[in-house]
This record gives sequence, C-alpha cells and structure tokens, in this order.
Amino acid sequence: MPRINEVVTEILVIIVNYRTPSLAEACLEAIARERAAGVNLKAILVDGCSGDGSVAQLGSFLDRTGIGSWTELLPLDLNGGFGWANNQAIQYRTGCLPPYIYLVNPDAQVEPGAISVLAKTLDSYRDVAAVGSQLVDADGSPTASAFSFPSIAGEFVRGTQTSAIARILGSNPVVIERAEASEVDWVTGASVMLRTEALLSTGLFDDGFFLYFEEVELMHRLRRQGYKIWFEPRSRVQHIGGAATGVDQPNIRRVRPSYWFQSRQRFFALTGGRTYGFMANLAWLLGHFFVGIPRRLLSSSFRLRSQPGELRGLLNTGLWPRRAAATPAAAVVSGEPNQKPFWIEQA
Repeated sequence: MPRINEVVTEILVIIVNYRTPSLAEACLEAIARERAAGVNLKAILVDGCSGDGSVAQLGSFLDRTGIGSWTELLPLDLNGGFGWANNQAIQYRTGCLPPYIYLVNPDAQVEPGAISVLAKTLDSYRDVAAVGSQLVDADGSPTASAFSFPSIAGEFVRGTQTSAIARILGSNPVVIERAEASEVDWVTGASVMLRTEALLSTGLFDDGFFLYFEEVELMHRLRRQGYKIWFEPRSRVQHIGGAATGVDQPNIRRVRPSYWFQSRQRFFALTGGRTYGFMANLAWLLGHFFVGIPRRLLSSSFRLRSQPGELRGLLNTGLWPRRAAATPAAAVVSGEPNQKPFWIEQA
C-alpha cells in the first residue's frame, strides 16, 4: 500500500438533524475537537423540518459554544429525506465547495483522527470517490459498516435465512468485515467522505429515495463511472443506529416502514431495470416460502430472523416496480436548493 501523505485537504462536514438535537450537539462537539486538533473543516447543520424546537435549541448551542463561527445552521421547510437534505446543503454551498464532503449522522461521534484518516485516504487514491468509517458501539465493538451490493441471489438467501444457501450459491456476504483498508461495494452513509469532483460528474443523491438505500444507489452509480469505494477501519466512529427513525436498532425487531420497501424496490429498479426488480422480489419470496418457512416448521430450534411484516411490506409495495421507481432523479449540482424531492412529486 502506498504511503499516506500527511496533508489534510479542506473538508465540508454535513450533519442532517431530524428531532435529535442533543445527539447533534454531541456530534458537533466531537467534530470541534478534531478541528482543534488541526483538521481543516467547516460544517453545515441541516434541520429536516423537525418541528420540535430543534432549530432554536441548535441555534442557541452554536452561539453559546462558539461552534457557530464555523458551522452554519440550515433549516429546511420540509422533511424530504436523508439524501435530499444533504443535497440541499451541497447546493447551498455550490459556489464554494471544498474538495471533500464528509457526511456524518447526528447520532454518531467521531473518535480522534477519524476524519483526517478519511481525508488522507482520498488524498492518496485519486480513483476513490467515497471512503467510509468503521462504526463501533459504545463499548468499542465493531458494527456493520461495509457491504456487498444487494442482488437477486442475495435476496433469495435473505428469504431463506440460511447461511449455508449463500455458500452453495457462492453469494457474497452482505456484511464485509475487514481488518485492513480495502475496496468494497458500498459503505454506510452514517460516516462517509465523498470526493466533490466525483459528485459533480456523477450527480448527487437520487431524491426519489426518502430514507434507506440512497447511499447504496449513489455508490453503485459512482462505481459505474469507474470510481472506487473504500473502507477504512482506522477511522472509528461511535454510532447509535436508528436514533431518529427507530428502525434497525441493534437487538430490536420492529416492523419496517413502507418507505424502506419503496426504497429497496427503487434501488433494484434503478440499477437493473424493472424486470430485475421483479426478479429480486420473486427471489425473496421463493427463498422465504420454499426454504425459510419449511425450516421453521420442521425444526423447533430454527427461527426466522427477518423483520416482522416483511412479506406484507413487500407485497404492499408491489412485486412489479412502478415506472416511477425506475426513473432516475439524481440531482445535478446547480446552486438551486429547496426544490421538492422526486419522491414527493411522484407520490
């Protein structure tokens, strides 16, 4: 591996808050420590129309702590989703975008050196468009941070809930666990640094997604353009999953909201076409009914680990993706924020 140089390039940090102002404050305090340590950064704190007093609380926090001297508060008029909110911040700063953009969730706290390690990786590898951190629990235990792209084979395996099937089919593991920095399909959007130049040439987040799969589609698009996605485990970030939505929190099996299924379907339709989306749905159903359920009936010790209500959610969304699901809506950097997201226009 080539030696990583020691120069840290200017970075724009974007945090999207939705009804988690206290967590956003803690996140900014950790970032402030990195800035004090010499990381060249400024931040935009976006509020996705929380409607819970977040804007007033965060504004007071920025003024009281002095963090407001390098952080702008950008309140939005509607809750347009994660990708759309990040796009608004980027469009807001179009005239003076730095080389790198760091996205971090408000329920995340960077550990010392986490941001600079990501920037140094982009400094060293010009063909890397995005590099993600290793997320960790409060006790320091690593959690899922790098992944393989969803696929038809992967959906069949997910429906079976049987790891042996994945080995038989030669399907890539969903979660990629690496001790060393390496190329992967995609990394979590909870802590990821993006190369601005790559976004300008490929487009921003597709705002047809409300929540979930938006970073997966963006990184799929970046890879199609010839860029690489990198995972850097030396960048460690503590993360509380699902703090704003309550979905996908560790050890909690809640019914996924309808927008999770709509986003899943949109990802498959955009990246492979509507027929591909239908085949992914069919693969999950076949795995669920012909392997998963029979195993549960034949073995008292086997329990399906799929989220409650997944079959209902998949069927309610529709097995055959709608035309709108396969219609790209990647935002072009134009300097015009506050346009309605595509998912609202197509609702």
